[in-house]
Amino acid sequence: MNLKHLAAIFLLTGAAHAAEPAKTLHLFLSTSETALDPAVASDAASLSLLENLFDPLLRYDYLARPVKLRQNTAVAMPTISDDKLTYTFKIRPGIYFTPDPAFHGQRREVTAADYVYSLTRLYDPAIKSPWLSLFEGKIAGDQALHDKFSYTTPIAGLAAPDRYTLRITLRAPDSNFLFYLAMPASSVVAREVVDAYPNQVGNHPVGSGPFMIGEWKRSDKITLLANPASTAVFGSDLAGSDAVATALAGKKLPLVDRVEVKIAEEFQGRMLGFLNGEYDYLEQVPESMTDMVIANGALKPALAARGIQLFRFPVMQTYYMWMNMDDPLLGGYGKDKLALRRAISLAYNSVEDIGLLKKGFAIKAQSPLPPNVLGYDPAYRSPVPYDPALANALLDRYGYRQRDPDGFRRTPANTVLTLRMHSEATAGGRLRDELWRKNLNAIGLRVVFVTDKKTEIIKASRLGKVMMFESNWIADFPDGDNFYQLLYGPNSGRANYARFNLPEYNVRYEKARNLTDSPARQQLYLEMNQLIHAYNPWVPLTHVISADLTQPWLKNYKRHPVEFTNWRYLDLDAAARTKAATTPR
Repeated sequence: MNLKHLAAIFLLTGAAHAAEPAKTLHLFLSTSETALDPAVASDAASLSLLENLFDPLLRYDYLARPVKLRQNTAVAMPTISDDKLTYTFKIRPGIYFTPDPAFHGQRREVTAADYVYSLTRLYDPAIKSPWLSLFEGKIAGDQALHDKFSYTTPIAGLAAPDRYTLRITLRAPDSNFLFYLAMPASSVVAREVVDAYPNQVGNHPVGSGPFMIGEWKRSDKITLLANPASTAVFGSDLAGSDAVATALAGKKLPLVDRVEVKIAEEFQGRMLGFLNGEYDYLEQVPESMTDMVIANGALKPALAARGIQLFRFPVMQTYYMWMNMDDPLLGGYGKDKLALRRAISLAYNSVEDIGLLKKGFAIKAQSPLPPNVLGYDPAYRSPVPYDPALANALLDRYGYRQRDPDGFRRTPANTVLTLRMHSEATAGGRLRDELWRKNLNAIGLRVVFVTDKKTEIIKASRLGKVMMFESNWIADFPDGDNFYQLLYGPNSGRANYARFNLPEYNVRYEKARNLTDSPARQQLYLEMNQLIHAYNPWVPLTHVISADLTQPWLKNYKRHPVEFTNWRYLDLDAAARTKAATTPR
C-alpha cells in the first residue's frame, strides 16, 4: 500500500474524527486487557488502563530524567523516620471515588483507612495477588496475615491513626519501598465496591484517578471518560524547563474529555492504523516494519511533510543471552567452562545485530543496566568485545582444539560438543537463530535450535532444563537492584534463569541491596559487572531504542521510562487535526 492510497484512507478517517468531541484521544493497546483489578492484573494492557483509573499514593514526575517520584494522593512526599523504617503519609482531603451503586448515592472520599485496606488486600489468599512479594515479609507484623488472613487483623506496620494519616513501618530498611507505592498494584480501592461485586471486582473498576470507565467491549474497545471530580493538577520539579513543562504548568488533569482505546494485536494493523490517522501516536515501530516509515535513520520525507514526528526513546529494557551454569556441557566454574562461555561472548557481533536486525534502533549493552535506571554508569564499557580471533585462541588453549569430521570443535574429553539454544517459533526468532549460527560457527562451535513458545521455554528454564536462551527484562521499578537480582544465587529457579550462584557476587548484591543510589553502591555494581564478565553467565546484548511516532495535532507527548501511559498529560490541537483531515495528499 503506497502513501497516496494511505492518504485517501486518512481523509475518510480524519473526517470521522472531526465529527467527534475535539478532545478525544485515539490510541491502541497491543494485547487484550484482563480484569481491571489493581491487586490482580499484571499484563501491560491492564496496567496501562489501571494507571488512569486508580490512584497510588505516589506517581513519577512526568518530566524528570533520571526518574523521580512525586506525591499523588499524598499531600507531600512522606516523612521518614531516622532509622528508615517508618513512613508517614498525609492524604490530601477532597479526593473521591467515582460514583457507583455500591456507595448508595453518597460521595465517597478516599481516606488513609482505604489504603490500609487496599494494601492488606494484597495478602488475601483468595486473590493470589502476583504483587504480594513486594510487601510480604517487609511490613512489620504482616506475619499475622500469613498465618491466618483476616481484614480485621491489626498489623503493627500498617495503620491509619486518623482519617488522613497513613503510617507504614517496615521490618528492615528498603531503599526501593517508595517505588512500590507508585505501582498500580498499590492503588486505592474501596471496600464497598469489593464487597458489592464478589469475585467480579475486575469487571467493575471504581477508582479515583483522572479517568473513569465508559464503554467497555472486552478485548476490542475501551472508552475512558475524564473524571469530573478529578483533583489532579500538573506538578514537576522541572516546571518551566521546556515547552511541555510550560504548556502543562498548573493545568488540571486530564486535559482531554475522553480516550478511545482499541485492541490492535497485529503489527500491520497498528502501523496502517497510525498512518491512516486512526491513532494519535504509535510507540515502538515494529522491527519488521521499520523500513516502511524510516530511511537512513530518519523519518521518510513524505511522512515528515505531514507533520508526523519521530522520537527515539531508550526503553528501560535489557536483552541478554543467558547460559545455564548447571548444564554439564556449558556450566560450571572451571577454567575450561569459563573459556567456552567467554568464547561465546566474544563471538557475539553486536554491530550486525543492531544494524541488520534492530535497524539501528538499539545500543550495545555494556552491563545488565539500561539507561535511565538508577545505578547506570554511562562511562562503563564491557571488557568482552566482539573478537572471534580471541575466541578461537581461547578455545584452542583450554582444550577445545580437536575437531570432528565436519570441522566443529570437540570437548576437552574429545566428545561431541553440540550447543542447544532455545528460540521462539517466530520470524524474528528465526532471524536471531541465523545470527547466532553464523557467530558460533565462525569459532568452530556447532549449535542446534529448539523452537517453542516463550511461555513454555520460561517454564523449562525455571526447572533448569534449558542450556541457553535469549531473554529480556523490562524494569518493574527504575533501580539497578531490579536487574542485578537476575543473577543473585537464591533467585535461581525464578528470575535467575542462568542459575548463577557465585558467593562473591551474592555478597556484593546483598550489600548493594541495602544501599541507596550512591558512590558506595556504584562501586559494588562495578565489582558485580566485573564478576559477570569474568564468569560469563550472560552475554549482554542490547538496550532497545524505541522508534515512536506522533501525529501533528498531538501535544505534550513525552514517553516515560517507567509508567505505561501519559494519557493524562496529552492534549490535542483540534484545528491541526481538522486541517489534516481536509488537506489533500
